[in-house]
Amino acid sequence: MGRLTTSRRVTRITLEGANRQRPDAIAVEEPLEIRVAGSPLSVTMRTPGHDVELAAGFLVSEGVLSRGDQFARAIHCGGPGTGGADGNTYNVLDLTLAPGVASPTPRSFFTTSSCGVCGTASIDAVEKVSSYDVSSDGIQVSAHDVAAFPDRLREQQKTFDKTGGLHGAALFDVVTGELLVAREDVGRHNAVDKVVGWALLNDRLPLRGTVLQVSGRVSFELVQKAVMAGIPILSAVSAPSSLAIELAERAGLTLAAFVRGSSMNLYTRADRIRVPSTTPASTEVASVR
Repeated sequence: MGRLTTSRRVTRITLEGANRQRPDAIAVEEPLEIRVAGSPLSVTMRTPGHDVELAAGFLVSEGVLSRGDQFARAIHCGGPGTGGADGNTYNVLDLTLAPGVASPTPRSFFTTSSCGVCGTASIDAVEKVSSYDVSSDGIQVSAHDVAAFPDRLREQQKTFDKTGGLHGAALFDVVTGELLVAREDVGRHNAVDKVVGWALLNDRLPLRGTVLQVSGRVSFELVQKAVMAGIPILSAVSAPSSLAIELAERAGLTLAAFVRGSSMNLYTRADRIRVPSTTPASTEVASVR
């Protein structure tokens, strides 16, 4: 399997005049070509590891898969039985879907580690129709629990500890408080796809009664991935985009952002978050400049 980190020699300087060379751990970024039945589908830049989960989650996000029994198997091309003559680089993954599952249309573009929908032909093609209705999920979670999720995710980010260069995503069970799975990747969308792929491969979709915690900001694509997996609550430590809020509102997903320390902003479906006080929220008038 590919490496998670590599080492490079760097020159570290300070404004006080210190200057020294030392080895530095770097997060690995490599391409992964996803194929279905031998046909190229997409190329994404990712951190190697949990590639099958990544590909499976990607197909959930694309609306191709919604149940675990729709996924048959996966093999890294170049491995045993593929006829590869140059050895296995583990950077090409060929998926086989269950009989009767329609193969997706190839996506003729390159996906970076920072964007999961770059190159989509039109805005209409970006928003997918989910098999699950997250608006009907009546689950509620304590604000105290949500406030603790970022630190609990951070505790699982072992590669981030070494490199400082990976995003993280984790899935929490609201009823038990259990951290179900946590994944890291150079791409925010890849980390989420790995979490969703784990759920698909373990036949846990839809992910009702769960919270998806992410380590960075919230874009449209992350909200869409949550909705496609049936996740009712998405929590992030940083800011949401306007389009992310609009999609969350339409889908009935609870979006919490700037979840830091003892505070958070609730942008949609705040009724799912149990607050520690019944004091009505005061209204502030935004200044116009």
